[in-house]
Amino acid sequence: MKTSGVEFRGLRRVFGRTVALDGLDLAIEPGEFMALLGPSGCGKTTALRCVAGFEHPDAGAVLIDGKDITRLPANRRDAGMVFQSYSLFPNLNARDNVAFGLRVRKVPAARRHARAAELLELVGLPEHGGRYPHELSGGQQQRVALARALALEPRVLLLDEPLSALDAKVRVTLREEIRRLQLDLGITTIFVTHDQEEALSIADRVAVLRDGRLEQVGPPAEVYDRPATPFVAEFVGTMNHIPGRLSTGSGTSGVSEGSGTSATSGTSGAEVTVLGRPMPVDGPVPGSPEVDVLVRPEAVIVTPEPDGRALVVASSFRGSSARLRVRLGDAPDDLEILADVPGHDAVRLAPGTQVTVTLVQRPVLVSPRSTPAVHPASPDPAATPPTSPDSTASPAVPSTSQDPAATPPAPSPEAAPTLTATPATSSDGAGTAGTTAEATGAAVRRDGR
Repeated sequence: MKTSGVEFRGLRRVFGRTVALDGLDLAIEPGEFMALLGPSGCGKTTALRCVAGFEHPDAGAVLIDGKDITRLPANRRDAGMVFQSYSLFPNLNARDNVAFGLRVRKVPAARRHARAAELLELVGLPEHGGRYPHELSGGQQQRVALARALALEPRVLLLDEPLSALDAKVRVTLREEIRRLQLDLGITTIFVTHDQEEALSIADRVAVLRDGRLEQVGPPAEVYDRPATPFVAEFVGTMNHIPGRLSTGSGTSGVSEGSGTSATSGTSGAEVTVLGRPMPVDGPVPGSPEVDVLVRPEAVIVTPEPDGRALVVASSFRGSSARLRVRLGDAPDDLEILADVPGHDAVRLAPGTQVTVTLVQRPVLVSPRSTPAVHPASPDPAATPPTSPDSTASPAVPSTSQDPAATPPAPSPEAAPTLTATPATSSDGAGTAGTTAEATGAAVRRDGR
């Protein structure tokens, strides 16, 4: 199968007063699986529709294989698209839905049927060709839609949140199948999603969008572990915010507000004192010494200890893992953070258990101190209901109005020192309201001050 790279050059699209895309620049390599990730209204679906030819940008260009296709009609772009809503023809069976684009191209019947059978085999539905859409499950319908998009051997495959309408288990299975197919065919693929786990698990690179602009693009591990902006840090995964103090000297860092962790050199050459001990800083360093240290829940190590001064105050069991909310110290206004532990540890780390808390020994990211010093961190994706599709994009085009020929591991704790948590107090003694619910992924004071 032929494959081509895709490039967005200064793409801008405006709907009334809403700027859906604001100068988007992004290059996708031939054969690459690129995930466009962002909240509703960030412009990700609009960008996809500009490639498909269903939207025309107000400025900028879309290139496929180095050729400007911005003004080409959809049926001349050599791109196949899979819609969130499947868009199958209800009056055609699965085989004829897959072959419809070939029929429009006047491909002989024998070749059409052979190609449809081949693709149904490819997507795992060899025995379902005679069934109509209402006789298929949601996952099966989406497989048929995928086969239809591949029937004309497009150079680019466009997937517009294809899994969002499916139940959780089917979503995981189908995303793995999509990735397997993409690797087997080597086709350039652009996958739009608001699901962080989905994007991180299958893409070669992830492009995070916000308000029509590109915040960061890179391999999944880089986007997760080294977010380029505060927005990316908050949106991709869950983040604890813990107050700390910078020291750019090579010696011991200054006095901290609390207890807890480890150190050695980071890429910036700076150190931050967080929870009582120095940590190396990775990435840019703010001008002010008072900072928030950004720590993922899986980088927090919790150990049962009868004499420990930290306390497990809540636990959310998730099967293979459990998420704990841990209060650092024993005063009512002490800091609370989130920690992820193996599911089999949930019983011995039940609410009310006294524990010690350490952080994984590795460089940390810092951001300017927010107001208040301790504030809600990013929402917990596992506890947050899925958001709606990209609200800035035009409505999905009904199946009958389109030419189907054209649109068919956690860190190792080995090196972390063990340290008993002690009370944390704000450097300025002030506080503001904040939520302590586990679902918010908050690092907050218990009384919300």
